[in-house]
Amino acid sequence: MDTVHRYIVRARSTRLRSGVVASEAVPQPLKFSAPPEFQGEPGVWAPEDLFVASVVTCFVSTFSGMSDLSKLSFVSLEVEAEGILEQDASGWKFTEIKLRPSLKLTQERDRERAARILDKAERTCLIARSISAKLTVESSVSVAEEIPIPLAG
Repeated sequence: MDTVHRYIVRARSTRLRSGVVASEAVPQPLKFSAPPEFQGEPGVWAPEDLFVASVVTCFVSTFSGMSDLSKLSFVSLEVEAEGILEQDASGWKFTEIKLRPSLKLTQERDRERAARILDKAERTCLIARSISAKLTVESSVSVAEEIPIPLAG
């Protein structure tokens, strides 16, 4: 396996504080703008949204891959992500990313193993490891209730 990978993305300005971003690897370009609080266009992906999205999507794909390798079955994984943007003397920066994974398992006996995989995904998510903002993960793990099967009578 190669030890270096490159990801080339191009952005161009289409109007004040807005533009499109594209990659040869992704067929659909994405419109972006500064967020409304910085005089950008509402209803369009902002770099701040994309930054937080890159952390949460990396976490989800890392957990999913680790679960597959570990043969851990789960019903669903949903992760809410919150990026905390703060201003200090040097300007604005993300100081913390909070991830709130909600994992639903198929079996109670997998709860401890799932917790270990969630912890490992937090430690090994390459995007989270590449940023200076603090990463906080507040996990919730539950077991799906079995749906009773009616007996034929």
